[in-house]
Amino acid sequence: MRLASLLLATSLFAAPSLAQRTAPAATPVDARAAALRDKALGDDTAYGIVEGITTEVGPRMDGTEAEGRARTWAVARLKALGFRNVHVEPFQLPVWIRGTESASVVAPYPQALRLVGLGNSGATPPGGLTLPIVYFASFNDLQLAPAGSLAGKIAFVSNAMQPTQDGSSYGSQGSARFVGPSVAATKGAAAILIRSIGTDHGRGPHAGVTNFAAGVAPIPAAALSVADAENLERMVKLGKPVIVHLVLDDHPVGSRESGNVIAEVPGRDPGAGVVLIGGHLDSWDLGTGAIDDASGIAITAAAARLVMEAGRPRRTIRVVWFGDEETGGYGGLAYAKAHADERHALAAESDFGADRVWRFNTNLPAGAGAVADRLAVLLAPLGVVRGSETAGDGTDVEPTLARGVPAIDLNQSGLRYFDWHHTPEDTLDRIDPDQIRQNVAAWATMLAVVANAPEELGTVVPKSGH
Repeated sequence: MRLASLLLATSLFAAPSLAQRTAPAATPVDARAAALRDKALGDDTAYGIVEGITTEVGPRMDGTEAEGRARTWAVARLKALGFRNVHVEPFQLPVWIRGTESASVVAPYPQALRLVGLGNSGATPPGGLTLPIVYFASFNDLQLAPAGSLAGKIAFVSNAMQPTQDGSSYGSQGSARFVGPSVAATKGAAAILIRSIGTDHGRGPHAGVTNFAAGVAPIPAAALSVADAENLERMVKLGKPVIVHLVLDDHPVGSRESGNVIAEVPGRDPGAGVVLIGGHLDSWDLGTGAIDDASGIAITAAAARLVMEAGRPRRTIRVVWFGDEETGGYGGLAYAKAHADERHALAAESDFGADRVWRFNTNLPAGAGAVADRLAVLLAPLGVVRGSETAGDGTDVEPTLARGVPAIDLNQSGLRYFDWHHTPEDTLDRIDPDQIRQNVAAWATMLAVVANAPEELGTVVPKSGH
């Protein structure tokens, strides 16, 4: 065994810490919740939902006719699954659409590039732009560029994202997309190209929204496929000026209607609070939105249905398929505003694909620690470990969590997710039936515990940033 392999093996099989060697408190197993967990491992309701919406509706970009059809489809499917109080709560959102998009290297190595415009991108002039590019290896390098130094040029940021189980590299590398175009505009850039925020090496670009700071006029902004960005980087490193022709006919079209689709499992105790769960109904337009986020709406609805079939829970479970997450989280904001006067006992969402849940985190009030203890014992057979972080992730539920609502996060593996996130490859074949069943089992277990918990689930201090 070589030294590198030996070091890796040592790290993988290192002795547990003293804290890990301490025996956890003995916790009785909830037999009904355990039975529900095991039943979920043979349930294909979630896969059927993903198959249905990706086949019968397809891409569901915000403000489009397809997004409206998705709401109609969702109401019919949720009613067919037996949920109560199924309805749509409409809201308005600003809508941006893409038109013709293309790019090519004009010199010194002429060839086409594959790219996609970023949401909120500005448009190029008619006929496009033909300008030299300025290469930045990282977003930080772009930030260091002197004011005005990019006038008459196209910025090219090629920072690379690496796969991580918890998806943390999306946060560390995503700034190139989230705010990179705004920064480039303040440096005088006529346009910006970024390497797609993804962990693949293919020619499918990754879509996504960008945000321009107040007072900054949007410039044309697009994501190159990872393979094309790598190729463009190689051209730059050959030392000759690289000229690119860019066409983006992308622009805002004003406000249009969207809506949150609501369904419930009514509880026995109206005073115990609502358990809010769900995912987002919208998707980008390149793929069919299977992992982002048909899987999330499917997992949560399938889990709630299993709890419903087991008998009426103490707390009402409210399944929300949020109408907009991708372009600004307007669905979550609209829900929080419409339901501000209601008591929520918990909020959680699934929006990270359909690969296995490997960890859970909580943010529960004092006196409710036993809820997490019971959950840890029940989730262990699914390979889910108890984390030490404060729960509260999810764009759709963040506005509700900001009011001090307790949270539980069921973290899925992100090792494959960003290979296909926002790409043409986000299709049904990315869903592993066994792994999505494990997700449903974890969610059904969580719901069975929380919705029936005798403990008071009062307010908490929200996770930092909410």
